[in-house]
Amino acid sequence: MSNLNPIDFISDNQGNIIQTYRDLHALAEPSWGEKETSAYLIAKLQAAGFTVQTFSGHYGFIVEIEGNTSNVVGLRADMDALVQEVDHVVRANHSCGHDAHSTMVLHTALALKQAGIRPEKTIRFIFQPAEETGEGAKRFMEAGILNDIEMLFGIHLRPTFEVPYGKAAPAIVHGASVTTVGVIYGLQAHAARPENGSNVIEAASLLIQVLHGIRLQVGCSFSVKMTQLHSGESANTIPGKASFTLDLRAQSNEGMTELQEKTAKVLESVGNLTNTQINYEFQGFVPAAALNEKMIEIAKKSIADICGPEHLVEPCITRGGEDFHFYTMKHPHIAATMIGLGCGLEPGLHHPQMSFQIDALNYGTKILTVCLLNAAKI
Repeated sequence: MSNLNPIDFISDNQGNIIQTYRDLHALAEPSWGEKETSAYLIAKLQAAGFTVQTFSGHYGFIVEIEGNTSNVVGLRADMDALVQEVDHVVRANHSCGHDAHSTMVLHTALALKQAGIRPEKTIRFIFQPAEETGEGAKRFMEAGILNDIEMLFGIHLRPTFEVPYGKAAPAIVHGASVTTVGVIYGLQAHAARPENGSNVIEAASLLIQVLHGIRLQVGCSFSVKMTQLHSGESANTIPGKASFTLDLRAQSNEGMTELQEKTAKVLESVGNLTNTQINYEFQGFVPAAALNEKMIEIAKKSIADICGPEHLVEPCITRGGEDFHFYTMKHPHIAATMIGLGCGLEPGLHHPQMSFQIDALNYGTKILTVCLLNAAKI
């Protein structure tokens, strides 16, 4: 095994890093369906001499570099893609950067393995499925792979308006998110005699307007928007049923609690005002980030070491959600941070034509590598 410095190894393998990204981008698979993505990553790791631990029921897996103690430092990547319409075709599409995250974590593992480093603490590389559903982290926790981790890193590409190209943030301050799925039941009638019915589309329209008037006492940023609405079968009939989805965001968990309470009151009042019945369920809760100053300091030093102190920015505050934060919510003993990588990402995350400067994968991989070296006290 080589004694090559892992940072030099990353520099020498920039072409392989970019090719890995392109391969994973082309594989794009939806949550819980990451079969080929997982197989591709596993093959690379096994070829480098890693022993892979897989799990039943999903395509997530872990590998480790064994340390001298039982303490464990973790690095997590997500593997799934969004399902969205791209150029009039609905398909899996990597518009959230998970292909980039898997690329950087893979090559961090390969660099440390190639360097032949024996860390003081065991380093565990976590390749997680189904982040987009908000359920992948929960599945891994059920398997117990977080129980012995004391420190955990993650990384996420950031749009240019949050973190500029060439810079990086030592933490991403994600907000909490909840999906509300509901059905409005009204009364069908002939369109020529609307007074005989209860129009669910009009109820949905009023719901949108009233939700817009919600204000929170907690004092954090928030949003609540209708993102799906389906109703009606014919042009000359007042529809009697509509299904809808609401996306709720709040910068703190306390704000999310208040937002859910006020959303519930709005749903009840709109049903009463429109003579309809609105049934709903809050689903897919993702918690807000819990910041850890110790981990932020490690990340700051690592970013400064690789990019220079002038390229270090403050923690990135965003309304987006991440199931990474379930790990610290359910395991408060874990000190964690997620690095925000500036990479020239435009026009934004989840946009079907999202793109970024792929050379950022080089310094992103180096930052992760130095974070692990610092945390594991090599």
